[in-house]
Amino acid sequence: MSDARTVRGTVLSRGRLTLVGGAFLVSGLLVLVLAVSGRLAMLPSVGLAVVGAVLAFLGLDRLLWAARRSRADLLLLLCAAWVVGLGVLATLAPMLPFGEHQNVAATISDPTYLAPFAYADHPLGTNGYGLDMLARVVYGARASMTISLSAVTIGLVVGGSIGIVAGFYRRGVDAAIGVFTNALLAVPPLILLIVLATALEPKIRNIAFALALLTIPTMVRLARANTIAYSQREFVLAARAIGATRGRIMLRELLPNVVPPMLSMAVVVISGLIVAEASLSFLGLGIQPPSPTWGNMIAEAEANNTMSQHPFILLVPGAFLFFTVFSFNLLGERAQKRWDPRGAKL
Repeated sequence: MSDARTVRGTVLSRGRLTLVGGAFLVSGLLVLVLAVSGRLAMLPSVGLAVVGAVLAFLGLDRLLWAARRSRADLLLLLCAAWVVGLGVLATLAPMLPFGEHQNVAATISDPTYLAPFAYADHPLGTNGYGLDMLARVVYGARASMTISLSAVTIGLVVGGSIGIVAGFYRRGVDAAIGVFTNALLAVPPLILLIVLATALEPKIRNIAFALALLTIPTMVRLARANTIAYSQREFVLAARAIGATRGRIMLRELLPNVVPPMLSMAVVVISGLIVAEASLSFLGLGIQPPSPTWGNMIAEAEANNTMSQHPFILLVPGAFLFFTVFSFNLLGERAQKRWDPRGAKL
């Protein structure tokens, strides 16, 4: 009898979780649709967007709990799904049936400031030139991810190599590399970016190079700290004892152990690079219109003074920027907890 009651109680609890989760999810989605519909002023739209996101998250959490019969790290799953989904959309953007995203001449006769979800052809609405907002945020993601991934890759390769050399040889080599690293860290990042953006032509390649200079010192110090920590481990001492060359020790023994914590840090750094690229575009020093980036889309909304009448012009790119940065930060922090050696310090 007790087993039957337990089973019945479990079924009822799962049913309640499903019912409550479904109610929260539907309510959250409806509130989100109302927030970006353009029918409300700026501040109420932002407030409703936050409330809708919280309700939708609580609903998904309870639905997943009911389906798995146990709690799951829903936030981590959502962040991973967001990053993967946005990356797929950005990669396949030229092959997807999006509306026009930058050719203003092709949208002269198209309606402007269409609210999101008003027409199936423009799910996220149109801007003041009739350009499709969904296409623009996806192509903006394409630019931001290309720049940030290129910059962090340069930082990993260059900074990681220099850091391993510094941590392995120590003494004069370490001191010289330390001066170089501290010199880069002494320059305020925003001033360095502004100077480079002013001197270089605003192309994806040049912006990626400028942002890579910000990542190199961090990667140098992280690689150096981990190299020093692993240099005294048994497998490295054994390799020295059997006569392995310095190059072999660095490539075969140290590099595989230094790379995982660097990759976890790189995920966090990507979020900062996305913000930096958006800031440059917002200031007019990054990718220039009509090519879309999240930064110049936000600048466009601010320059045209349309935020009060059409808040979705700001909310759409702002939401994509927020969720992307938040997702990379969370994924990087979870990866650091798993892969970073506790003894290594910068």
